[in-house]
Amino acid sequence: MELSIDRLKGQNLILLECLSGSKAYGLDTPDSDTDIRGVFYMPKSMFYGMEEVNQVSNENNDIVYYELGHYVYLLTKSNPNAIELLYSPEDCILYQHPLMKRLKKELFLSKNCQKSFGDYAMAQIKKARSLNKKVLNPMRKERQSILEFCFVVQGCETILLSEFLDCRSIDQGACGLCRIQHINNMYALYYGSELEHKGIMFSPQSNELVLSSVPKGLKPLALIGFSKEAYISYCKRYKEYWAWVNKRNEFRYNSAIEHGKNYDAKNMMHTFRLLSMAEEIGRDGTVSIRIRSKDRTDLLKIKRGEFEYHELLVEAESKMKQIERIYQDTSLQESPNYKEIEQVLVEIREVLYEQ
Repeated sequence: MELSIDRLKGQNLILLECLSGSKAYGLDTPDSDTDIRGVFYMPKSMFYGMEEVNQVSNENNDIVYYELGHYVYLLTKSNPNAIELLYSPEDCILYQHPLMKRLKKELFLSKNCQKSFGDYAMAQIKKARSLNKKVLNPMRKERQSILEFCFVVQGCETILLSEFLDCRSIDQGACGLCRIQHINNMYALYYGSELEHKGIMFSPQSNELVLSSVPKGLKPLALIGFSKEAYISYCKRYKEYWAWVNKRNEFRYNSAIEHGKNYDAKNMMHTFRLLSMAEEIGRDGTVSIRIRSKDRTDLLKIKRGEFEYHELLVEAESKMKQIERIYQDTSLQESPNYKEIEQVLVEIREVLYEQ
């Protein structure tokens, strides 16, 4: 039987349930969603059987419960989401099983947080940069054909093959191509009644040029070069762009357009939140989930798009360097004590499955 949120609750399998996201950070606005994160344990029959479930969530992933062992694993890897859940403010804890208090906070913070939080922050920058590129470089829905990446050689210059054919009122289907030996992606273009032609491409969606058999001695109409790498790159960008359009969060996309800075401001806000957390961990050895008033003001300015994109990138790089200096002098442990943590996990499971 598949695990679902209803089953977790119906069988009392939830060990921890907390408000998370913007409402936990104190960064929520009237349009903010309510995010829930938590921890569960599998029914005894599943745990001792062959099934393995790492997490259970709803369709939108705004409610996510991590399996106990997987959650502890994430903590040992200094995963930001797991660390944030461990340090949930008291007023955000909706339910906590007494056994969860055995997972002492001091067991998990280590120098590894520099990389895990830094990598997570850089991933947010990458997302923001990706949106920036897509907003500034929209792609038309009609896919370019392979002909638009073929060029006719005319002296020391080239023109698009499609233009060359249009100027002569020649249908590509009445043409034939032969590969020129010893030169990559170079072809001789033939046209004439004596040609048993196959055309240059089978259809506008074709990804390959078509080669024809040409009578010996037939003179080529032109020599063409195929920009194969450019075509492959275009196809990749086209596929990624329209996959993004179909899946994008329209509210966040429209927000990026409205504030005129052409980047995902919410991702950039979380970048700086994560960097500040990494700095705090290295400096103070703790995590403050609830954002301080001054920092909240600055982060909400980022979310509203009040800064230029390049300004934020420069500031993020500066913070990364500051974090690097802090972790050189930090008193944090090098890495979590895995044996001690594993023993705590075993003890928790023994109690759970004795019941």
